[in-house]
Amino acid sequence: MSEHGQGATIWLTGLPSAGKTTIARALARRLAEEGHRVEVLDGDEIREFLSAGLGFGREDRDTNVQRIGFVAELLSSHGVKTLVPVIAPYADSREAVRKRHQAAGTGYVEIHVATPVEVCSERDVKGLYAKQAAGQLTGLTGVDDPYEEPVEPDLRIAAHEQSVAESADAVHALLAARGLL
Repeated sequence: MSEHGQGATIWLTGLPSAGKTTIARALARRLAEEGHRVEVLDGDEIREFLSAGLGFGREDRDTNVQRIGFVAELLSSHGVKTLVPVIAPYADSREAVRKRHQAAGTGYVEIHVATPVEVCSERDVKGLYAKQAAGQLTGLTGVDDPYEEPVEPDLRIAAHEQSVAESADAVHALLAARGLL
């Protein structure tokens, strides 16, 4: 494989509007500039195209996470740095994805974008918190639906306390330390 040919999955989990996709896109730009093959599997895009028809109950959320995990592992096994900014609210679902990567011998790191729900609701990028507060939406992760924070993520980022660049740098440093660059 080429110098930058090793793939890995970088899973960014956190509440809606925590900053997962923003950090993933910033890191993707940096990795691409360094010559890595990079793909971002954005949770919203996956919902629209790969998981259309799934709801937001636990079983459907688990199915969505497993589908994304399969695609990420497949891409990673072909030398792609695969960034996955997806809520993935359940610990056992995330662990199953990690184990599949380990069994395949593919690099995997879990990043918890640990932005507090109060900050996320102020950002409210998609208007979900406002809809939930107005009674127009139920099942909002971290508000009236569970979010199981990672107990021992590979990295926990307080994205509300640092810049996007600093957050992306922290993930980059982890990848370097793990020999995934």
